[in-house]
Amino acid sequence: MSSKEYLIGLLKENEVFLEGDFTLSSGKKSNYYINMKKAITEPEILSTISKLIASKIDDGDIDKVAGPALGAVPIATAVSLESGLPLLMIRKEKKGYGTSKLIEGELNENDNVVVVEDVSTTGGSLLKAIKAIQDNGGNVVRAFVVVDRQEGAIEEFEKEGIKLEPLISVNEFFD
Repeated sequence: MSSKEYLIGLLKENEVFLEGDFTLSSGKKSNYYINMKKAITEPEILSTISKLIASKIDDGDIDKVAGPALGAVPIATAVSLESGLPLLMIRKEKKGYGTSKLIEGELNENDNVVVVEDVSTTGGSLLKAIKAIQDNGGNVVRAFVVVDRQEGAIEEFEKEGIKLEPLISVNEFFD
């Protein structure tokens, strides 16, 4: 069994895919929901995800791994631990207190960054995080998502010149 098949099995076993009437973060309505927040609280799932992503980025050209708050931070943290790469956390917006940073962690000019996300529909929230990295001098060289809902995110990333690499496409779950 491949790591990908193992991950799909874990997600099914943990009832991460729910059927019903849901409103997604993109505002779209859906008859199913992928509860990755539940999934990433399970150590075996998080470990499997981090190993899959870390194995794909083991090429020495990456300086940092980043994830937007909230769902991707545990994934990015696990990938950071697995790969030994420093972590960046991207806030949804600057806070009005403390350091008021949008990016937590040390992003240096021209750092090559891999971004991770839990689920993508249109890709909007991850593209916003990528823009924050680019606006602060970083180069986003790869983007990974655990589950792609196959509703346009990959195409939106292509328009921006970035390849979005899903670990799982939603149709694979229903096979």
